[in-house]
Amino acid sequence: MKPLINIDELLKIRKSNNLIIVNAGNGEKSKENYEKKHLENSIFVSLDEQLANIEDGFSNGGRHPLPDIKKFAEVLGDLGITKNSHIVIYDEKNGSNASARFWWMLVAVGHEKVQILNGGIQEAERRDFPMSSSSRKIAKAEPYKVTHWKLGTIEIKQIENILEDRRYIIIDVREAKRYNGEIEPIDLIAGHIPNAVNVPFTENLDEDGFFLSQEELKLKYQKIFRGFKAENIVVHCGSGVTACHTLFAIALAGLEIPKTVCRLVERMEQE
Repeated sequence: MKPLINIDELLKIRKSNNLIIVNAGNGEKSKENYEKKHLENSIFVSLDEQLANIEDGFSNGGRHPLPDIKKFAEVLGDLGITKNSHIVIYDEKNGSNASARFWWMLVAVGHEKVQILNGGIQEAERRDFPMSSSSRKIAKAEPYKVTHWKLGTIEIKQIENILEDRRYIIIDVREAKRYNGEIEPIDLIAGHIPNAVNVPFTENLDEDGFFLSQEELKLKYQKIFRGFKAENIVVHCGSGVTACHTLFAIALAGLEIPKTVCRLVERMEQE
């Protein structure tokens, strides 16, 4: 199944029995916004509460460390998701945060039928997809049967070991001003990992906020990856969330999904 679904395709299948539409929320007002208006029959998932294991202090694992695989299996069961479910995820920023993270996590446990809605809720509303303020009743399922993450991750200590290794490329998907250390609205230290290459995730989208075509993304990332083996490509952001937007774009291009930093880089030094 292709990773991206357009609104006209979703309109055709919106009444399918195995379809589960998910509003992936990130931020204090995301649940409130969902309760006010969402795609009809969609359910809500919280980045902070269900897609991460946030502990006291960012230095203790980062802002959005991956949850224990068994906990995530329980979350999927609580959401009524089974191996046969067709999951379509959307958010308010076209896959830039929680929806891309949820997509990655589902793919990483081997789920095959999962897509992100191109254009997010704005495009759905523009195209007259039915909206609602009523929550869908969830029929819970058994915990999803999975034992480990099937996609590559890498820890900060491993990053330290490859900084000077020219066989590896580290891609920082944050905006250029954060990469350059000109601004830093979130982390304590501005700048970037030494030798990391800046490829802002926003460049995966066109001027209207839709994902670039498969052909455009393939040409873009093949050029960046030239000379590097897939297992030596690392993609990161600040907490392992926005990086998933680029991982999604790479999958959309038809290329192998690289590794991602699953924990926050505790200390970044500006070059």
